[in-house]
Amino acid sequence: MNSLKIDVLAFGAHPDDVELSCSGLLLLERAAGRTTGIIDLTRGELGSRGTAESRDKEAVAAAAILGVSVRENLELADGFFQNDKENQLAVIKMIRKYRPDVVLCNAPEDRHPDHGRGASLVKEAAFLSGLSKIITEDNGRTQEAWRPAYVFHYIQDRFLEPDFVIDITSVFDKKMKSVMAYESQFYKEGSEGPATYISTPEFMHNHIGRLRQFGRMIGTEYGEGFISEKKPGFYDLGSFLKNKT
Repeated sequence: MNSLKIDVLAFGAHPDDVELSCSGLLLLERAAGRTTGIIDLTRGELGSRGTAESRDKEAVAAAAILGVSVRENLELADGFFQNDKENQLAVIKMIRKYRPDVVLCNAPEDRHPDHGRGASLVKEAAFLSGLSKIITEDNGRTQEAWRPAYVFHYIQDRFLEPDFVIDITSVFDKKMKSVMAYESQFYKEGSEGPATYISTPEFMHNHIGRLRQFGRMIGTEYGEGFISEKKPGFYDLGSFLKNKT
């Protein structure tokens, strides 16, 4: 059995999905003493700017900023991967390898079709991972069945009503450093490459505005929103009373 257990494991269809949408939560969890990790489904090789190799390097730099314990890439086909048995088994192997209590994954539906497809793929694999009759191996050893307690979808380009919002104000600056590690993708004065939807100053301005919008929902400066089919519960009212706004 793999000795490293990851408490919170975030999946993203492309390198930078996690940084944009839920890296604040990963930073908070790490600060609280929990282990965190990232699994990228693709290398983002179809992106109009940069290359798969440059994004590999950017992903390593972003992971170092976030302090995650692991980052792996399944190298599925950017733009063309499907929610099928082969890819479900690839995700199941990662879940069984790291045995997360919480899985984070893409938005249920979004502007980029990979996001919704990635969300379905990870959500279904997380359930199937708990079935002992599905046999997978890692380094020649049969893996034990494992099902995360929660699967949360982070919210991306399109606005979706969150089921809960996490206050990321204290880690906002570090979150944005991890985002801007992707120099090939986002606006930087003097950078080369064709103009794209995400490479304009307006995109990042709107992205930060969304984080402010989520923060306003809970009376803080910045927040990240999440969707959950299984509703998270609270033991008492203390969590609510910490924020009286």
